[in-house]
Amino acid sequence: MATLEGDRREQLRKMFLQFAETRDPDLRRQLVEAHIGLAEYLARRFGNRGEALDDLVQVGSLALIKAVDRFDPSRGVEFSTYATHTIAGELKRHFRDRGWAVRAPRRMQELYLRLSQTVSILSQELGRSPTIAEMAHSAGVSEEEVLEALEAGQAYRSSSLDSPLGSNGEEEREDLASRLGEEDPGFDRAESRAILSPLVAQLPPRQQRILELRFYDGLTQSEIAQRLGISQMHVSRLLARSLAQLRQQTSPRGAQTGSQRGS
Repeated sequence: MATLEGDRREQLRKMFLQFAETRDPDLRRQLVEAHIGLAEYLARRFGNRGEALDDLVQVGSLALIKAVDRFDPSRGVEFSTYATHTIAGELKRHFRDRGWAVRAPRRMQELYLRLSQTVSILSQELGRSPTIAEMAHSAGVSEEEVLEALEAGQAYRSSSLDSPLGSNGEEEREDLASRLGEEDPGFDRAESRAILSPLVAQLPPRQQRILELRFYDGLTQSEIAQRLGISQMHVSRLLARSLAQLRQQTSPRGAQTGSQRGS
């Protein structure tokens, strides 16, 4: 087993030397494929931070390609060591630059990501969640900076409205959007009533009665005419006159005129 591993390592070393001289695309592809497992492994290590694993694997794979292109085998450094630093750096940069729903200062971004590891380590050592003071002491920063970083961390990831919340007992699964409230049409109706009520009160009593029978009781113009003992045409004219007057008074120009008249 050790012999096979040594032979494989020597083969890859020769391939890197050849690629450094020729920049052969086929050699480049073989070297990337030979180390793609390293990119996937490192991507999985960052997989618990709210980013999709497929996206992280893509970032890691692109970083691996960069590492293959930039690696200098003449320096005597193992490619796996060089590639690990390159891929991990690209993954961290991905979280720093793109993982924030709302942009926070870079210093706070880096501190928040560092605190995540600090909390994990201290929790294991203490057997409980660490205090702000303990986090600050371990990270070598002030308590105020810890609080600021934690507050900035609230902007680290926004939730999609399509995020699943679990099953509601039926075939369909609930998502976040299903829990959000909708605009209540009652607010608009209440506002309209507040505006129209004093204007309707200024109309002649018969016109007020016609509006009440038409829009509150839901009577037709013919039924209103029978109720009031007038012709349907007369009802139609009074209704049209009332609506035109209300429409004029509630228009911006009409409201301005009424305000000037009142003053």
